Amino acid sequence: MKEYLKERFFFLFINFIGLLIIISIMALLHVERGVMFFAFIIWFGPLMSYILMEFFKHKKYYDNMEEVIESLDKKYLLAEIMEKPDFLEGKLFYEILRECNKEMHEHVNYYKNLQLDYREYIDKWVHEVKTPIASSMLIIDNNKSPIMDNMGEEIKKIEGFVEQALYYSRSNHVDKDYLIKKFNLKEVINNTISRNSKDFINKRIGLQIDDIDTFVYSDMKWVQFILNQIIGNSIKYVKPKEGKIKIYSTTNKNNVTLIIEDNGIGISPKDINRVFEKGFTGEQGRKYNRSTGIGLYLCKKLCNKLGLEINIASELGVGTKVHMVFPLSQFNLGI
Repeated sequence: MKEYLKERFFFLFINFIGLLIIISIMALLHVERGVMFFAFIIWFGPLMSYILMEFFKHKKYYDNMEEVIESLDKKYLLAEIMEKPDFLEGKLFYEILRECNKEMHEHVNYYKNLQLDYREYIDKWVHEVKTPIASSMLIIDNNKSPIMDNMGEEIKKIEGFVEQALYYSRSNHVDKDYLIKKFNLKEVINNTISRNSKDFINKRIGLQIDDIDTFVYSDMKWVQFILNQIIGNSIKYVKPKEGKIKIYSTTNKNNVTLIIEDNGIGISPKDINRVFEKGFTGEQGRKYNRSTGIGLYLCKKLCNKLGLEINIASELGVGTKVHMVFPLSQFNLGI
C-alpha cells in the first residue's frame, strides 16, 4: 500500500492543491466551516474509495499470478496459463508477456533444431568413420608386425574417442535411445573384457572376476559403454607389469552394486571430488597426459539419466575403486 500510494503521490498532490484553492476561496467568501468539511468529504471520499478499490483489485490479480508462478516447474509457461486481466495496464503487460513468450519459443525451437541437426550429423559421421577404422583393424590383423601392432593401438584409441563423441551427442537424449530390460551383469562384463583383451594381455594385467552372475535392470548398451570407460581407465592407469583389476558385485534387497577395483596410481585427495566434472583431468591425468576429462563425466551423466548411482573411492599410489549401484524394486524382484 505504501509503494502504491507513493506511485500516485503526484496525482493526490494535484487534487490536494485543487481542494486547497477551493477551500481558500470559500474562506474568503466567509463560507461556514461545516460546508468546507463537507466539500472535503465530497472531494476526497470518492477519490480515496476509488484508489483503494483499484489497489485491492490489482493486488488480488498479482497475488494470484504469484501463486501460479510459484507452483510452476517451468516458469516460462506463465503467459500460457495466466488469466487475462480486465484493467488497462494489466492488459498491456499481458500482451507484451505473451509476445515475448512467443518470441522466446521461436528462439528456443531454432536452437533445438540446430542441436538436432548437429546430433544427426555426429551420428552419421560416427557410423561413416567406423567403416575405415574397422577396415584398418582388419588390415593390421592380417599383417602382423610390431609396427602394425603399434598402429592398431593408436587406431583403437581413435575408435574410443569416436565412440565417446557418439555417446556425448546422445547423452542429452538418453530417454529417446534406451530400453530398460533385465540382463545379466556377467554378459556385459565379459563383453567389455573381451573388447579390451589385447590390453590385458599386452600389459600383463591380472584379472579377477567374482560373483557377477546376477541380473539387473537397465539399458545394456549404455551400461556397457559406461563399464568400458571405467575398465579402460583402470587399464590406462594400472601399474606396469604388476597391474591387477578385480570385478565383483554385492546384492541386497534394494540394489545390486558392481565394484571395479584396481591397484593403479590412484587419485589425489584434492581431486577425488572433481573427477566427474566435465573436462577435469586432475593431477595424475596431467602428469601422465592420458586423460581427456570426458570419460568419467559421461559416465556420471549417463548414470544419472538411467537412474543409477556411481561413485569413486581412491588412495594415491594404492588404487581406485568404482561402485555402480543398480536399484532393485519389489516389482523388479518379482519378474
